[in-house]
Amino acid sequence: MTNGKIPAVRLGGDGPEVGVQGLGCMGMSFGYGPTDADEARATLERALELGVTLYDTADAYGAGENERFLAPFFKAHRDDVVIATKFALAIPPDDPTRRIIRNDAPYIRQAVEGSLKRLDVDVIDLYYMHRRDVNVPIEETVGVMAELVREGKVKHLGLSEVTATELRAAQAVHPIAALQSEWSLFSRDIEARVVPAARELGVTLVPYSPLGRGFLTGSFSNAETDLTSGDFRRQQPRFTGENAAANAALLEPVRTVAEAHGVSLGQVALAWVQQQTAVHGLPVVPIPGTRKVSRLEENTAATKIELTEKDLALLEPIAAQVAGDRYPDMRFASAGRE
Repeated sequence: MTNGKIPAVRLGGDGPEVGVQGLGCMGMSFGYGPTDADEARATLERALELGVTLYDTADAYGAGENERFLAPFFKAHRDDVVIATKFALAIPPDDPTRRIIRNDAPYIRQAVEGSLKRLDVDVIDLYYMHRRDVNVPIEETVGVMAELVREGKVKHLGLSEVTATELRAAQAVHPIAALQSEWSLFSRDIEARVVPAARELGVTLVPYSPLGRGFLTGSFSNAETDLTSGDFRRQQPRFTGENAAANAALLEPVRTVAEAHGVSLGQVALAWVQQQTAVHGLPVVPIPGTRKVSRLEENTAATKIELTEKDLALLEPIAAQVAGDRYPDMRFASAGRE
């Protein structure tokens, strides 16, 4: 760090420069139970002080409420932040509790106008396709996204949860600055094909849930008993029932490494993700989510931790032993993303 700030890296070949760790903002108003709005806003401000400049949201987070929550902060610091939001998870008119995946041109145009209005900005810095609709050719989807760039509504393009083949097809249409996929000590399947493709194409990896949705921090061991009723992790297979007990046991090597370095479990998990830059030879900008200043400071401090070869060897077997799917409905996780 320089003057207490984390280092910076560029997204893609010609994307914006951002801190090597971003901030996932979903939980500030959606998905993880009750929120202290004032503390969440203080966390946003502290993040910027520490050099965190990539702020990640989506129109699906609370049906646009997360974008609205972030808008005042973005307005106050527009020249210093990189705003990333997403489209693709639509609400069907007959059932507001459901989400369907849409990548068609009319929906994309409707979605971008909605996000611009809620965020109260003239242009979105990084616009992601949140999930892939296999019924629409990805070349067609990215073609529409490229039109948004030409029209000045979007600066740079990103994709989320796509395969290596889809990434290559998209890159042939328009430069892709960032690829967002789950990547952590618990989720490593993208390393087989997606990561090498991103390296080859000059696309930055933006891992979401690098802390395994908080499970890797040891802050809870069973979502059904430890988390509030409004917390969506109570529906995720890895964090409930027998899967939760089996996966909690996998944290022992993380504890061993944490004790050796005098750091927290979460810092080990984040340091491992940050270190994938050196392991795989491409920029990696994880976006851990938090709404607490203390946790944010802990997370950014992980950028200074260097794990040894012995540490990495100890952590290596974890992912292969994880029990349970990432989502209860795997339509929202791209098939073949490895």
